[in-house]
Amino acid sequence: MADLVSIFNLVAPFFGLILLGFALGRYERLPEAGLAWMQFFLIYVALPPLFYRLIADKPLSELANWSFIATTTAATFIAFAVSLAIGLRSTKGDLPQAVMQGVAGSYSNIGYMGPPLILAALGPEASTPVVLIFVFDSLLLFSLVPLLMAFAGVEKRSLPATLATVVWRVLTHPFNLATLAGVLASYFRFELPVALDRMVLWLSQAAAPCALFLLGVTVALRPMRSLPREVPALVAVKLLLHPLTVWLLLSAVGGIPQNWIYAAVIMAALPPALNIFVISTQYRVGIERASACILIGTIVSMVTLSGFLWLVKTGRMVADLFH
Repeated sequence: MADLVSIFNLVAPFFGLILLGFALGRYERLPEAGLAWMQFFLIYVALPPLFYRLIADKPLSELANWSFIATTTAATFIAFAVSLAIGLRSTKGDLPQAVMQGVAGSYSNIGYMGPPLILAALGPEASTPVVLIFVFDSLLLFSLVPLLMAFAGVEKRSLPATLATVVWRVLTHPFNLATLAGVLASYFRFELPVALDRMVLWLSQAAAPCALFLLGVTVALRPMRSLPREVPALVAVKLLLHPLTVWLLLSAVGGIPQNWIYAAVIMAALPPALNIFVISTQYRVGIERASACILIGTIVSMVTLSGFLWLVKTGRMVADLFH
């Protein structure tokens, strides 16, 4: 019973902030345009300092664990491919819709929920795998989506132009710039001045509560009129197949630290990311499906994510299945 209470106390604040945002979004009915500044604050002001702080004090030898990077990224690609196949079947070959479903079944809430939840569950030594998964999962999916959309004819540009845009967006994304700054700080052993360091700390602490509240409000403002038939399958891929694939592949590779495996499994078990809705809005494709996946995935993950955390925290999950 004590273990269950501990897990509840760990996850309840995260889902509580989402629920609070959802309830107030339904009750207040403020204009949706008001979310724009909050989204800007999160993406450009609050989350970059969080990733900088996670990585700046880590030795570069930890960051260059290429077997871990390749394995977790491959697991995310497998989840994307399975979800894409489900989407193609359910939409009878509509590739743009299927791409959105591929993202829904593979892209975890690794930016908003991942760092604070996993650091609370596993401690600061889990920060390196969290950052590596975030960076390389984002690189994978933010490259696949525009390329597939260009192939489907949604992007009205040539393939070289699309490739150039993808590279530019990757290089200039604030999260990636913050990660690069953290790597340079690690290499040169640079420490921020006290006043600036305190400001960066405050911003990084504001990221998670603002992001979770925003997630609840965003879902509330887009009520689900009907449940697309493929959503349960996509949610199952995201919340069960993805983390189990990560666990299996990392065990097969071997030599991965135990806490890194646990961090990767929990990252994969997180609910679908709010960015799925942002991407679907950008392309004007599958907006209702994106909202449904986020809503249903978040609700179901209260059980599945808590289950994985319980297995990890109680020692019932063997980190390495084969060694």
